[in-house]
Amino acid sequence: MTSGLLSGRAAIAGIGATEFSKNSGRSELRLAAEAVLAALGDAGLSPGDVDGMSTFTMETNPEIMIARTLGIPELRFFSRIPHGGGGACAPVQQAAMAVATGVADVVVCYRAFNERSGVRFGQGPPPAKAAATTENEYRSWVNPYGLLTPAQHVAMFARRYMHVYGATSEDYGRVAVIMRRHAAVNPRAWFFGKPLTLAEHQASRWIAEPLHLYDCCQETDGGQAMVVVSAERARDLRQPPVIITAAAQGSGPDQFSMTSYYRDDITTLPEAALCARQLWAQSGLGPGDIDAAVLYDHFTPFVLNQLEEYGFCPRGEAKDFVADGNLEVGGALPTNTHGGQLGEGYLHGTNGIAEGVRLVRGTSTTQPPSVSNVLVTAGTGVPTSALVVSRA
Repeated sequence: MTSGLLSGRAAIAGIGATEFSKNSGRSELRLAAEAVLAALGDAGLSPGDVDGMSTFTMETNPEIMIARTLGIPELRFFSRIPHGGGGACAPVQQAAMAVATGVADVVVCYRAFNERSGVRFGQGPPPAKAAATTENEYRSWVNPYGLLTPAQHVAMFARRYMHVYGATSEDYGRVAVIMRRHAAVNPRAWFFGKPLTLAEHQASRWIAEPLHLYDCCQETDGGQAMVVVSAERARDLRQPPVIITAAAQGSGPDQFSMTSYYRDDITTLPEAALCARQLWAQSGLGPGDIDAAVLYDHFTPFVLNQLEEYGFCPRGEAKDFVADGNLEVGGALPTNTHGGQLGEGYLHGTNGIAEGVRLVRGTSTTQPPSVSNVLVTAGTGVPTSALVVSRA
């Protein structure tokens, strides 16, 4: 959608999360319930007010289970977006559309994982992912040749980008250093109090060359939820409303899941560029109007790609944009002020949406001055989604 019909109609009124850990000691259902209750409490609402829920795939908690657990009486709207972390922002888009059209009044978007203690998420695909299904078709071409994990998939792109644009492992490492610096002052972050030096990044072991250990996000146990209501209703609730100014999803040409190797140019992310075009058209904003960003940092190389696809710097120049300090709190585009998925926790980007809300509220642990508009992105290498959230 390129019109402004959705822009400004809905708002995020509440956010809530559990702690981020490596062993939660409780079920994913309980994590989800805790996060939802916290988000409702933040908004000043109760389970009885909820009539819609939205999430995305790889979520083990059905909406009806959470509804029964929390005493939500009826659900008029529910949706689930595919494509793993690429769907992170899309449930908020779904919620905004539901609220804007009167389909639902109070929609909760949620995510809960025992991603470290329950299953080692970053390891190779489970047996079901090797089945000869349409969904798994692409694996028939990459898995037999050793590309089993997300890190290996991204390494292919990263190496080509380095070859074409002269980026180095140190350029990727600078992203990790900045994320960890922000995480070090965030009490919610797993790496709170643990900054990283570029030398430490370079000395860390290889995961899949050119990716070092610290180029890769964490595996995290935890839950996160957001409450979406109409912009009008949000003004009467407990927290300052955070307006959903634009929301988009995108799948690019010849799209695969993590392995879009058959495009003419595998140094670009056309699905992210598609989201960017929609966001700027819906909102009437552009890259120069964005005061801070939360970029999906499951792997450091794709942070560089996103800076280029969303128009913050020309193609091939993201390494210089980062080296010049632009992602720092005092830079032109303070980025992942919570520490990102590299530093805070990896909940497939939902904790990044919460940080976007805090940035607009002015409550981030590394808060830049005068934040009005924040870009939040979802997983890259797959069909993706993105948001712009703004001050009312």
